[in-house]
Amino acid sequence: MLQGNSRYEQARTAAIKAAAAEFAVKGYHGASTREIAARLGIKQGSLYYYFKSKEDALLEVCLYGIRDYAQRMQDIAANDQPFEAKLLATVSSHLWSYRSTDEALKVYNDERLYLPEEKRRHLKELGSSYREQLEGIIADAVETGQVRGTIDPHFAAQAVIGICNAWGDLIVRDPDLDIVALTQKCTGLLLGGFRDPEH
Repeated sequence: MLQGNSRYEQARTAAIKAAAAEFAVKGYHGASTREIAARLGIKQGSLYYYFKSKEDALLEVCLYGIRDYAQRMQDIAANDQPFEAKLLATVSSHLWSYRSTDEALKVYNDERLYLPEEKRRHLKELGSSYREQLEGIIADAVETGQVRGTIDPHFAAQAVIGICNAWGDLIVRDPDLDIVALTQKCTGLLLGGFRDPEH
């Protein structure tokens, strides 16, 4: 029984990734369940074994893109590392999410507003939780003097997320991008800014 469930989950994950690929390239309205099924090599009717509708497929793709990403943020916020290590872990986790979930996180960012409000509620909670956890990390760093006291935690959290999302779009398009080097560059810029520390 467990083996059967495992096979089903593997097939369902493949269906989610196929839907993510279609939505990422063509957008929610431009993609069709027929094209998603074609990516999987199955008949269109068989796709309903995994999704009841194209709308449900979009929801599952968005959840796949953000669920683990949000959980990792909770883990980062809960550990006792200094701010620099937490920021590095945050940027690394965020950028790697674009590689590990294929196009799903891009679809979450670009297409989730096409879902009705009741289906977006849980996604909004996960996204808000991510931002709030990051704000908390930054606020703690301000309070403990690890960063300058004039930092606005909400603005800073949004800025970190914005930088990561912008690079995430490029990661989806370019499988050869070095995410380790990119993580170091983004974190270095966020920590040091543009000015020479000597001036």
